[in-house]
Amino acid sequence: MAIVKPFKAIRATRDKVALVSSKSYEIYTNDQLNAKLAFNPYTFLHVINPGYKYHQKEITGEQRFKLVHNRYLEFKEDGYLTQDEVPGFYIYQKTTSNHTYCGIIAATSVYDYHNNVIKKHESTLHQRELLFEEYLKNTGFNAEPVLLTYPDNTVINSIIEKYRVNRPEYEFTTTDKDLHLLWIISDAEDIEKMISAFGKVNTLYIADGHHRSTSSCMLAENLAKQNPQHTGNEAYNFFMSYLLPESQLCVYEFNRFIKDLNGLTSEEFLIELDTVFKIENKGQELYKPKEKHHFSMYLDGNFYSLTLRKSAYQFTDELSKLDAQILYKTVLKPILGIDDIRNNSKIIYSQNKSGGLELKTKVDEGSFRVSFGMLATSIQEIKDIVDAGLIMPPKTTYIEPKLRSALTIYEF
Repeated sequence: MAIVKPFKAIRATRDKVALVSSKSYEIYTNDQLNAKLAFNPYTFLHVINPGYKYHQKEITGEQRFKLVHNRYLEFKEDGYLTQDEVPGFYIYQKTTSNHTYCGIIAATSVYDYHNNVIKKHESTLHQRELLFEEYLKNTGFNAEPVLLTYPDNTVINSIIEKYRVNRPEYEFTTTDKDLHLLWIISDAEDIEKMISAFGKVNTLYIADGHHRSTSSCMLAENLAKQNPQHTGNEAYNFFMSYLLPESQLCVYEFNRFIKDLNGLTSEEFLIELDTVFKIENKGQELYKPKEKHHFSMYLDGNFYSLTLRKSAYQFTDELSKLDAQILYKTVLKPILGIDDIRNNSKIIYSQNKSGGLELKTKVDEGSFRVSFGMLATSIQEIKDIVDAGLIMPPKTTYIEPKLRSALTIYEF
């Protein structure tokens, strides 16, 4: 059963939260980042990018992490950030032009991760795990929660709805026109109800933040070894998460763009595909698959529909039914010679929120020879694969919401 705990968040004062909190550091272009740093003295990006203060961009490794810690302390000393006096759960709601997401920010357990109560669907890169563990160890905080999802729960939802009728602690709109609201659950009775409700949830699934969760668990293990008084209740035994009901997650597909046909002509390539797929030339019609095991392809100025021939492919487990895995097993590896889909320079991925038009434009520009699109993976597919103890191929899902940094901060 899931262990979910309240915590004393470090967070911005109400008057400054819109200026302090930011998108994830990696989302900004260099120009956007420089503009934020130049014109907003309150943005948490000054903490994450500490070299800006000294006009140095190339500060890396442990030196950078220590400077991050110093900038963080300055934000606290200057009163931009304060810590709540009592532990609480934080109801966070984000409303975009298309969706409203509302869930709970809380502390979740590294033991649940190790005991497979918190389950992952992606592989992680060990070097990135080590890097982020070092970051956490040196800075002493995490400002960006892991996104977890759970089956819709009437008890949890009723507690959330009780608070949503009240004025939120935070209410602000960002320049991308997203509305952000935050309420605090600090009532002892409601906190116990929330803990009890999550305690009856069998499994939490990582939707986004695999490296952050893995690195937090690695840090906890190492700190426990160094602490002769270790009890299991220390702050480092937990990591900050945003828990969202399954029904509110939005899952988009990733398109695949390939730079060459592995020495084949277009005609030879189509003949190879014909062994596994029923192929239909759609011409200039923008084709997007509407069901599983159907793919769209753009080649030489034409869209094609590819329908898997069931007689040419065998389903052996839940992973083998996944469209991204089918494309890899039938096309990318045997025909196009792309064995390592994570590190091969012949392939790139792009999340599909443009309705499929990108499949055409990137190929027409000449950077790529062929592109593939597929139906978005469902939450149930992800769960079936994870529950079977299997791992999905990289860049299978693009999941929203994407969360802000420094809305709440968790200290170790």
